[in-house]
Amino acid sequence: MRLDWNHEAHIRPTGKKGNMKVDILTREYPPHIYGGAGVHVDELAKVLAERIDVTVRAFDGPREAGQVPHIAGAHPRGSLHVTGYDAPHELESANPALKTFGVDLQMANDVDADVVHAHTWYTCLAGRLAQQLHDIPLVVTAHSLEPFRPWKREQLGGGYDLSSWAERDAYEHADRVIAVSAGMRNDILTAYPNVEPSRVSVVHNGITLDEFARPAQDDEGWKIFDRYHIDRSKPTLLFVGRITRQKGLPFLLRALHLVDRDIQVVLCAGAPDTPQLAEEVKRSFGELDRQRGNIIWIEEMLPKRELNALEHGCDAFICPSIYEPLGIVNLEAMACELPVIASATGGIPEVVDDGVTGVLIPVEQLHDGTGTPTKPEEFVHDMAEAINRVMADPKQAKAMGLAGYRRARDLFSWERIADETVDVYRSVL
Repeated sequence: MRLDWNHEAHIRPTGKKGNMKVDILTREYPPHIYGGAGVHVDELAKVLAERIDVTVRAFDGPREAGQVPHIAGAHPRGSLHVTGYDAPHELESANPALKTFGVDLQMANDVDADVVHAHTWYTCLAGRLAQQLHDIPLVVTAHSLEPFRPWKREQLGGGYDLSSWAERDAYEHADRVIAVSAGMRNDILTAYPNVEPSRVSVVHNGITLDEFARPAQDDEGWKIFDRYHIDRSKPTLLFVGRITRQKGLPFLLRALHLVDRDIQVVLCAGAPDTPQLAEEVKRSFGELDRQRGNIIWIEEMLPKRELNALEHGCDAFICPSIYEPLGIVNLEAMACELPVIASATGGIPEVVDDGVTGVLIPVEQLHDGTGTPTKPEEFVHDMAEAINRVMADPKQAKAMGLAGYRRARDLFSWERIADETVDVYRSVL
């Protein structure tokens, strides 16, 4: 595949006559990635571009030379083009949902493909408008659902009603909806009963194992341990996630009061949804640090090489989420041979094999969209017990980590997921 740069430093495709053309619409794309949906689109676009012609349309402005991921593949049959958009300056001080719609309008106007594929509510309006404007099929991938994230009203105010409307309209009119797990498929049909079940397909998230290989001993990434004074001789538990209600960080902070104090805990937690939530977590962390200690909080978004070294240098991974369609962070931990301790919610049980690749924490939840645990103290206690149990048996933890690596390798390869996604595209053409 040949990649040519135009004067705006975008990648533009050479084009392969007769190839299927797909426009992928996304909020996140390198170098602007902050969550699992961005990782998904990044990896999916690369493997799809080995098969078909792909144009990625993303937020956060034009991409410059050197910022776009390398496309692999010995004999690629497709191409990749990346275009970035900024919100109109007239909407600079507008509600975030309106700013999103400003980008969506530009995307919808520019779509030029056989199929348009939207990811997350951020591009649902763009996908739906492109479907009607250009008379092409719409595919939507569900990474999360607005009805199950009501705390976003803290972030968006009335904009939450707009994001919910855009998502619902796109799902109800999409030619096909892709769920990243069977649990997510059930959530879609619950949240949007007007969606025909036969139009919802399950295509899991994936993992690129090569990107999570253990770094060499002299790799710069290992300096993260010295910079944050992390003791590599201590048994260490790792959390990685944004400070958002769905990640369950407040429950984890409570559970850590009950965890063996000899266990070192590293929290990679940043990008808070709201200042109020950031302050709540800061207070809880301060109390935990005073009473328990042996805990390190990393607020910065770490570069991949440092995060990779950190995962390989720890002994177990914790995912206390109360809402998680699949949990790509768990796959990444498994790729680093870490046992995963995680809530038995959403799509997580499809990733973590309880007792084999880690431990699932039972959780009873409200079905009002919040996912709030109905027995929070029991959830917190069970979480602490699971952490203590895994960390107390290093030999068993190591065996779980190796089993997790094999599971990630065998069931969640991006090549397999790309083939399944192309099959979805063909089904709607």
